[in-house]
Amino acid sequence: MATSSGQQHVRPWRYLTAFAGIVVVLYALVFLTGGGNLTPKLGIDLQGGTRVTLTARTTDGQPPPRDQLIQAQDIIEQRVNGLGVSGAEVQLDGSNIVITVPGDAGEQARSLGQTAQLRFREVLQGPVPANQAAGQQPAPGQDAQSGQAPASQAPASPAPAQPQGMGEQSRPVAPVAQVSPLQDPPPTPAPSPTPSPSGLAPDDPRVAAEVTKLRETRQSTDQATQLQALLALNCGAPDPLQGYDDPTRPLVACSEDGQSKYLLGPSFLEGTEIASAQAQQNQQGVGWVVGLTFKPQGADTWGRYTTENVGKNVAFVLDGDVVSAPTINQPIFGQTQISGQFNQDRAQQLAQVLRYGSLPLSFDSGNAQTVSASLGLASLEAGLIAGAVGLVLVFAYCLFYYRLLGILTILSLALSGLVVYAVLILLGRWIGFTLDLAGVAGFIIAIGITADSFVIFFERLKDEMRDGRTFRSAVPRSWERARRTILTADAVSFLAAAVLYILAVGEVRGFAFTLGMSTVLDLVVVFLVTFPLVVLISRSRSLGRPGLSGLGAVDRIGSRHRREKPAVGRRAATTGKGTGA
Repeated sequence: MATSSGQQHVRPWRYLTAFAGIVVVLYALVFLTGGGNLTPKLGIDLQGGTRVTLTARTTDGQPPPRDQLIQAQDIIEQRVNGLGVSGAEVQLDGSNIVITVPGDAGEQARSLGQTAQLRFREVLQGPVPANQAAGQQPAPGQDAQSGQAPASQAPASPAPAQPQGMGEQSRPVAPVAQVSPLQDPPPTPAPSPTPSPSGLAPDDPRVAAEVTKLRETRQSTDQATQLQALLALNCGAPDPLQGYDDPTRPLVACSEDGQSKYLLGPSFLEGTEIASAQAQQNQQGVGWVVGLTFKPQGADTWGRYTTENVGKNVAFVLDGDVVSAPTINQPIFGQTQISGQFNQDRAQQLAQVLRYGSLPLSFDSGNAQTVSASLGLASLEAGLIAGAVGLVLVFAYCLFYYRLLGILTILSLALSGLVVYAVLILLGRWIGFTLDLAGVAGFIIAIGITADSFVIFFERLKDEMRDGRTFRSAVPRSWERARRTILTADAVSFLAAAVLYILAVGEVRGFAFTLGMSTVLDLVVVFLVTFPLVVLISRSRSLGRPGLSGLGAVDRIGSRHRREKPAVGRRAATTGKGTGA
């Protein structure tokens, strides 16, 4: 009778209340966040998408090495994964890398192919307005813009008021990169794009000769040649030198917005020394910055340089363009910030590409192309029809074989679908998860896993009743034994999904993700819904009749066992008396 006592201690309404609380919290997040979007994000095959082809460039015009292409593909895939399970695909096509992203996020795909070659260079001269002509030469030793001494020779300007938490001596923290932007020139319209000096397209193999020529001018060590290259540089033209500048030589470069030009010294610190990069809101509360943390050797180099060059300007050069050229106000041994005209999206993109390292090759991105979803939608429609037919057959079988317990199976599956839908919406908002055909297949297989859990419980319940227990007393004992099997089976399924997710790529990862997520939700539904509902039915006089629950046959077998046990006990007692006599 211990099981009957255990039965009394089960409080099914507590389980059901906990499940109801989970559903309320999930749908509160669905309706109160996300700007009213109440549908999951769909993958490429269900909603179409954008495809961008990245064409590799080499300095000698020859096809890029295969190992460098594979390395570039791996880095781009890491950048994609850094966005979450977004449904993007990265594939090699000859010497090209093809990135396909769901929806119309073509600009996002282009940013994933950014070389992200970050270098730190001293500002020797500038900024010079981008539209200044070669005839407007400044006097020797003077800034090309204002006629004053160049930035490297100018006295340090007084530091502006420091924002709260940035370099304040009263706070026991390592100094943060407190910088003051150079005085920008008056806004000038960016020049209209023009062909490169040789008239070649950026992806033309003959561009290698132009790269060599530009290294002799824009990276010359001769001061006269440097000045001529600075004034002749056209910031509106394609730049074949982008991503192929020599870090050991000076560089004439444009600002990222194409408004200014700079003469920079050799690189003294490479972006490969970056340990982490995060987008942060400016501590002044205006704009965004990218916070950098260096590796030990890089932090030591940066600290020594900023100590020896207080008052000078340093340029953060990304893929040959000057992102910002601030003034060093104090030695910096802690976190460093790259400031610029960043909005939140641009700061997050830059932090992402820096976080996963620079690509071994430079790429030119082609036009974004729209990918149709007609084939995927047709396949989805066919799959949904087949799934609906299968569910109807499963429901019919459950109703015929389990009757009232079959209705519990249908209700549990419906509640599981309710939770899954909310989780899909929230994952789409939080980690960029997109549902594609492979993910739908994972959910369909998970339905079978959930149904198996019900079958294990119900069949164990029948075994207990065949052994002579009543419906009421058989529920807790059967659950105690069935839940071990359910946990073991779901653990194996989740482990398989996790291994598949780690080892696979592309759509297969989406399949593994949905399979693993559904397996976890199966445990939630079985423990918090199915089991307590069966307990409530077993305690009800009207609903707990074995015939109503499809348990009439096993109950009759159990009744015979219960009648036979007392008879066997009486015969054993009688035999004992006779033997004693």
